[in-house]
Amino acid sequence: MLTFKNFNIADWFSFYRIFAAPFLIIIIFLDKRELFTWLLLISYATDAIDGFIARKLKITSPRGSQLDSMGDQLTLFTGFVGLLMFEFNFIQANYQWILIPFILYFIQMFIAFIKYGKATAFHTYLAKISAVTQAVFILWLLFFGPVYWLFYAMIIIGTIETIEEILLIFLYPQWVAGVKGYPWAIRDKRRLAKEMNKKG
Repeated sequence: MLTFKNFNIADWFSFYRIFAAPFLIIIIFLDKRELFTWLLLISYATDAIDGFIARKLKITSPRGSQLDSMGDQLTLFTGFVGLLMFEFNFIQANYQWILIPFILYFIQMFIAFIKYGKATAFHTYLAKISAVTQAVFILWLLFFGPVYWLFYAMIIIGTIETIEEILLIFLYPQWVAGVKGYPWAIRDKRRLAKEMNKKG
């Protein structure tokens, strides 16, 4: 049975993002753009903090990876809803580009749930770079306006990262957390051990 003692400090930063999401949605519909943007900045900041703390204190775990991923997904969703409300003209003018990583993301989620019964939590290097790029672009757009080279960089990195995630799903027969990327996955002892067991 899980209790408050089962969760570490990094988990609670993830919980903050999860619990903050519905309140951010309410602030969006109250049309409080500046307040929403500052609170979204705090949510993105906790994403950087919890990962750093988990690695520094060596308290990483599959559960923590799942919580982190859930917090990331809710924060991204909240940020996108904010853009729809506050920057609808930008979204409307560029929706074709935005659809590319979004469609791939939903394909990746569908495949993950079919295979694992839950979302992935690989936390690859590309995923981290993509998350930072998304956060910087969304916050910059909300604070100051669009920067198109950053927008295109976000789309390209997000697309490549999602394709890598799909490849990793096909590479790993069972759910795992903490995969640095496809080149590392090829040599991952966890995957190789499972393949040897199957052959044996």
